[in-house]
Amino acid sequence: MAGSAEHPQPLRFELELVAGPGDIDDLGHVSNITYVSWLQLAATEHSAAVGWDQAAYRALGSVFVVKRHEIDYRAPAYDGERIRMRTWVEWWRTASSLRRTDIERVTDGVVLASAATLWALVGLDSGRPRRIPEELRRAFSP
Repeated sequence: MAGSAEHPQPLRFELELVAGPGDIDDLGHVSNITYVSWLQLAATEHSAAVGWDQAAYRALGSVFVVKRHEIDYRAPAYDGERIRMRTWVEWWRTASSLRRTDIERVTDGVVLASAATLWALVGLDSGRPRRIPEELRRAFSP
C-alpha cells in the first residue's frame, strides 16, 4: 500500500558524483569495491541531510553499522561518467533498518546496480544493538 497514510512513501535522497580514475578496476570499469563505498557515502549523506550527522550519532551514543550488503550489478560504469544514487530506508525494526539504493548513469538513466543494505544501530560503548529512537525514524519520513 505504497503512499497510504498507514504506509507513507519513504523519504528518498539523491546524490550525484563523477566516477574517477581511482574508481576503475583492472577491467576498465568501476570496481565492486567502489560501489560499496558509494553505498556508504549515499547513506551517510542522506543521514546528514536529515540532521543525523556523525556528531548527532555521537551525542546519541550510538552509530549504524552494516550487517549485510546485497548488490545486483546490472551494467558497467566507466571513468568520467556522471552517476546518480537514489536511496531510502525501506523499513525499520527495533534495532535495525533496511536501506535500498539504486545507482544509475545520469546520461541515459541506465540502472547500473541496485542494493539492499541491512544496518544495525549499536552503542558506541558496548558495540551491542540499541533500540532506534523514534526521533531518528521520523527524520527519514516525509
